[in-house]
Amino acid sequence: MANVEKLESIASQVRRDIVRMVHLAQSGHPGGSLGCADLLTALYFEVMHHNPDFNMDGKREDMFFLSNGHISPLWYSILARSGYFDIGELSTFRLINSRLQGHPATHEGLPGVRVASGSLGQGLSVAIGAAISKRLDGDPHLVYVLTGDGEQQEGQIWEAALSAAHHKVDNLIAIVDRNFQQIDGPTEEVMHLGDIAEKWKAFGWDVLSMEGNDMEDVLRTLGKAKEHAGKGKPVMIVMRTEMGNGVDFMMHSHKWHGIAPNDEQLEKALAQLPETLGDFPMENGAS
Repeated sequence: MANVEKLESIASQVRRDIVRMVHLAQSGHPGGSLGCADLLTALYFEVMHHNPDFNMDGKREDMFFLSNGHISPLWYSILARSGYFDIGELSTFRLINSRLQGHPATHEGLPGVRVASGSLGQGLSVAIGAAISKRLDGDPHLVYVLTGDGEQQEGQIWEAALSAAHHKVDNLIAIVDRNFQQIDGPTEEVMHLGDIAEKWKAFGWDVLSMEGNDMEDVLRTLGKAKEHAGKGKPVMIVMRTEMGNGVDFMMHSHKWHGIAPNDEQLEKALAQLPETLGDFPMENGAS
């Protein structure tokens, strides 16, 4: 297995990036970003075959789509830390004319981003199209897509689920972030989701479960998912995470879905997140 400690170290820096970016902009979504940091660290630094010398068509490499685009601070940090663009650009998060908008966009040509996302429910459909395209091209690489659990309340998700199973899109690995929280409160109070794993099984998918804040289990389960690929069914991983993971006062509540920490809260958060790769410089000289 990969060096778990090394990946955990990278994830700690990514979490620092997230809280610093959102604090600097005084806008953004830290909760889900922190919760999914281990997954994207594992994907980009160990599991996926990808090339920071970015090409939009994604040929001869694995592709990743972020359907729950509001957790863009996480993705931007991961892309910068894995070489897609300079880490100094993280300080421009959510600024006017920045390439790092609140939701990922393609207008300014940010390397790593192939489709605008964050209008919930759509990313899975895009990923299915990309996976079918790879199959038609004879490209053996995989397509990964991350969705939110509140996003499972969108009808388009289930239309896409039927489509992928019907067309046997078995080069697709989807992940749902099961943190039981969404912007308006706990998912089970907003709209009860029931047993998500059983629902996806009923729709004809191979389904795995994963502890998304346990790096060893993340690597183990992603490895199993790759073994399931190519066997006639799309793969869904139900990933249990804690919103705000890594920062104690941001955990166990939907409150931090979409608000920024103040100065004091930022310092408390950073005290819990070791700096391992060096913080990105702030344009305004802030800490």
